[in-house]
Amino acid sequence: MGMNKRKGGLVFSTDQGRMCPECRNPVDDCTCRGAQRPAGDGIVRVSRETKGRKGKGVTLVIGIPLDDKELKAYAKQLKAKCGTGGTVKDGVVEIQGDQRDILVPLLEQKGWTVKRAGG
Repeated sequence: MGMNKRKGGLVFSTDQGRMCPECRNPVDDCTCRGAQRPAGDGIVRVSRETKGRKGKGVTLVIGIPLDDKELKAYAKQLKAKCGTGGTVKDGVVEIQGDQRDILVPLLEQKGWTVKRAGG
C-alpha cells in the first residue's frame, strides 16, 4: 500500500546509475533538467560584477535563449571575440573584464533584445 503514494518511480538502475524521477532517463541524459531553467522574458542582460572576485571585474550575460550545449559553444565564440577567458555557470556566461561594449553589438546581431543592466 505504501508503494503507491511514491511519485516518480525508478530512481536508481544498476546498469545506468542514478535516474531522474521526472523523465526517467539516466541523470546524465536527463531531458527535463535543461527545460527547468526559467525561460525569462526574452531579454538578454549584460552586466558587470566585481563582488567576490578580488576587485577583478567580469561581464555577466544572462538570458541567452540557448540550451547548455549551444550556450557553451556560443560562450567560446564570445570569449574569442573579446580575447579573454570566461566560463558558463547555471546558464550565465561570465567573461573576464568589462566587455560590455564588445558584447552588446554581438548579441544584438543574433536578433536578441539586449539591455545593459547594473554598474
